[in-house]
Amino acid sequence: MSTDHLPAPGPALPRLRDAFRTADFTPDGLLELLGATAYAALARSETVPALRATRDGGPLATLVRLFLLQRPVPYERARAALPADDALADGWLRRAGGGTAGGADAVRATVDIRPYGGPAGQNWWIVSDLGCAVGGAGGVRTARDTGTVAGPDLADPGTDPAGSGTAGPDPDPRARLVLGVGGASTTLAGITVRTPVARALDLGCGSGIQALHAAQHADSVTATDLNPRALRLTALTLALSGAPEADLREGSLFEPVGGEAPYDLIVSNPPFVISPRAAAGAPDGTRLTYRDGGMGGDDLCRILVRDSAAHLADGGWCQLLANWQHVDGQDWRERLASWVPPGCDAWIVQREVQDVAQYAELWLRDGGDHLGDPAVYAARYDAWLAEFAARGTTAVGFGWITLRKSGAERPSVTAEEWPHPVEQPLGGEVRAHFERRDFLRATDDAALLATRFVLADEVVQEQIGKPGADDPEYVVLRQNRGMRRATRVDTVGAGFAGVCDGSLPAGRILDAIAQLLGEDPVGLRDRTPESIRLLVEQGFLLPLEGHGGTAG
Repeated sequence: MSTDHLPAPGPALPRLRDAFRTADFTPDGLLELLGATAYAALARSETVPALRATRDGGPLATLVRLFLLQRPVPYERARAALPADDALADGWLRRAGGGTAGGADAVRATVDIRPYGGPAGQNWWIVSDLGCAVGGAGGVRTARDTGTVAGPDLADPGTDPAGSGTAGPDPDPRARLVLGVGGASTTLAGITVRTPVARALDLGCGSGIQALHAAQHADSVTATDLNPRALRLTALTLALSGAPEADLREGSLFEPVGGEAPYDLIVSNPPFVISPRAAAGAPDGTRLTYRDGGMGGDDLCRILVRDSAAHLADGGWCQLLANWQHVDGQDWRERLASWVPPGCDAWIVQREVQDVAQYAELWLRDGGDHLGDPAVYAARYDAWLAEFAARGTTAVGFGWITLRKSGAERPSVTAEEWPHPVEQPLGGEVRAHFERRDFLRATDDAALLATRFVLADEVVQEQIGKPGADDPEYVVLRQNRGMRRATRVDTVGAGFAGVCDGSLPAGRILDAIAQLLGEDPVGLRDRTPESIRLLVEQGFLLPLEGHGGTAG
């Protein structure tokens, strides 16, 4: 499949990066230029405030108008902000009108470029298709209809984007779009475990954000995608951001890396949308590669989870975002737990649930269907609902799945619902979750009572009861970091957690509490380990021996 009409990594690239740095085309620079109101509006895909703020600005305003707002700018203004002639020659810019290189004609960007801040303060730039850094796919459709998206770069005659084997022009130029940075991609980047690894795989690399992150802590990165445009754009993202090159492979799921050495880290933001197009093909032949995986229901996510173990090194991680069906008569937790391959621990977190109507509306709007013929929109809406009814799907869950190849005979598989706010990045908390599970799995009650614990950072106690009452009705421990969990504890639990500073083993603390409360210490030792295990499992208490936290 051709990937023409994308920039070439030629002489302009390092000079373009230097121009971005000089103009402060960075997240901080954007905030300073636009102000908080316009900056926030831009994050919501509203461009009018940013357009107002960049009417008469200097080089930074010019870069924003070109690469984020997709507006033409006069050639001379572009030349004052970046190496315009080289950018034209290498395909980063194209002419919006006639004239010579030195004339006063306007130029446009051929790709979206979004400034993005790395975890250690790096300034990176994510390259994606026009309209995909601001506005999403629906924004792209609108932009194309108004003439701001170049047609030829997405219309490659002779190729079938849906993989049916039937040659012909793309039925919809959006079929091969590559999106920029969005909430899903930043969420995955935030939850990924960032320990140094030898080999990392970004499966379904898109515009390259996960590969860019992985390049900071992996000796080598392989990036795969079914869409060859994505591979080209990933290469541009890495090069423009000054990251090492990745090994780029075209193909679906694990096919491009079959039979090769295993990976220490696999990350994937796959095309997880559960749609009738993926199950049976759309009436108009459209399949949006960035979201529709070409399989029925949630099979793509299930297969990705199931097959990951064969491509993971011992101790390796697989982390992905997913959607899953809530099927009538089945517990979603049990259903997803059945996906986990043998020898792998898993942590599945459901962050949101939508009923089938909400879900259909979300993705119909994502594709811009609501902007077209109302009758066609209604027919497509009905097709989504019919597909869900046929599968017994009552709702769809959104969330994260993390696997670790532990080789354990009794794997730890946790599936939970957590719709509450969390503190990103969570990669350290994900790693600690599995370390705590290792500790609990290897520690019987006698060893647990011999362990010294410390209270995790920024845990507070809340006493809940009627105003003016002498004693609280109950006590809650609450985390102000990480998952920000809250758990109800009794008097013993609150007292135990409050004195855990690593100086005494758990059993000695319980003996002291029993003496204060006038209880039998043997009975207290017998009944308390279950409560301690829960506090450790949820991260309120950290074993001092170095398991499951920063205590050591």
